[in-house]
Amino acid sequence: MVVDIFIPCFIDQFYPETGFSMVKVLEKAGVTVRYNKNQTCCGQIAFNSGFWDHAKAMGEKFIRDFKDCSHVVAPSASCVGMVRNYYDEMFYNSALHNEYRTLKKNIYEITDFLVNILNVKDTGATFNHVVTWHSSCASLREYGLKDEPGILLRHVRGLKLVEMEDKETCCGFGGMFSVKNEPVSTAMAAHKVEMALKTGAEYIVSTDSSCLMHMQGYISKHNIPLKTIHIVDILASGWEL
Repeated sequence: MVVDIFIPCFIDQFYPETGFSMVKVLEKAGVTVRYNKNQTCCGQIAFNSGFWDHAKAMGEKFIRDFKDCSHVVAPSASCVGMVRNYYDEMFYNSALHNEYRTLKKNIYEITDFLVNILNVKDTGATFNHVVTWHSSCASLREYGLKDEPGILLRHVRGLKLVEMEDKETCCGFGGMFSVKNEPVSTAMAAHKVEMALKTGAEYIVSTDSSCLMHMQGYISKHNIPLKTIHIVDILASGWEL
């Protein structure tokens, strides 16, 4: 199987190691990974900010960059949710309507792809830490992830997964929401971090690096003994041991 990967802006600019981790996980699962160097943003930030013309232009490029791919996989439920849910509003009955409909069926968030397409539950990872799970708004409400992340984490050797209260509550990032409504956004991050601390976990884990960056900013500013990590980095860890 050949898989084309999409590397979102946050991964590309701030967490490139997570992109490499995804490649490692996919290759270990037996697939051939391709990367189109011409790919750029899916347009989510522009779309959510109300700049639909800019978002549509970016979306047109995105569709053309991945139009001939049978499987597109990304380490972001947020970006994939954007393509699956909101491209309809921009490309319905347009010249790219058919290409978009095909892409919509073929693009996946990484944990969904591993569990439900490749039937992989154990990546062979080892991570000797206590972690708690943050369900991002995008993964839960837009993409519709359910048990896939938990299935994968429970097969990681040495990992202990503990659930926090309010695990499905927003962390306060919300893209431009965190910029335009900073006090509310910060209070939401504080609540989420407090819930994570109560579990005794060492790490907060999620599918979305934007949420993790938001919470890590609060954690670092207040010197809280807690860390954040993308699930893909866990799934690719410990293979040398």
